[in-house]
Amino acid sequence: MSYLQAENLTGGYGGAPILNGCNLSVDRGQIAVIVGPNGAGKSTAMKAVLGMLRLTSGRVTLDGRDITGLAPQARIKAGMAFVPQTENVFPALTVFENLQMGALLSRDAIDGTLEEIFALFPILAEKRHQPAGQLSGGQRQQLAVGRALMTQPSVLLLDEPTAGVSPNVMDELFDKITRIAAQGLAVMMVEQNAAGALEIADTGFVLVQGA
Repeated sequence: MSYLQAENLTGGYGGAPILNGCNLSVDRGQIAVIVGPNGAGKSTAMKAVLGMLRLTSGRVTLDGRDITGLAPQARIKAGMAFVPQTENVFPALTVFENLQMGALLSRDAIDGTLEEIFALFPILAEKRHQPAGQLSGGQRQQLAVGRALMTQPSVLLLDEPTAGVSPNVMDELFDKITRIAAQGLAVMMVEQNAAGALEIADTGFVLVQGA
């Protein structure tokens, strides 16, 4: 069994189901990419993994533990971190304050984790006192990922992390994601840029009509 496994996910937002028997999985140290046409249910599948969707059937397990009944905040405490596609930073707060917000659930000292984030994303160290609203699109995405990593998760869920960025920035983000997985995290991401994402992926899931 994979470290993170979602089996037979079926459900939606109250109307007709968007997911129809969707299966996803990823192991620690690996990257799984979900691709497919618009409206296929990719982001919905990720929200289901995080517990933001009411399922009519299916289950999600984390390290062999059934977490299907856990609320999103409980799944985060269990080791998940999620980076949404949009509105994923606090623009009025500085880079440093955004990272501090990411560590609110942590009971440990954050200095060591901060240094790891700054080593992975040097631009965040350089701009640590700058409001996040003044960052470029690519820098905001790096901040959003960095803030998610402040919880020291075992699973990182990314919803279209390269949306709206230039090709050069996209390549840089993919490189960072590869380095994050190499540290032992299980990374699952939704990506519109299928070709680029599948180049760094260990596993690819093609989603069509929620299956």
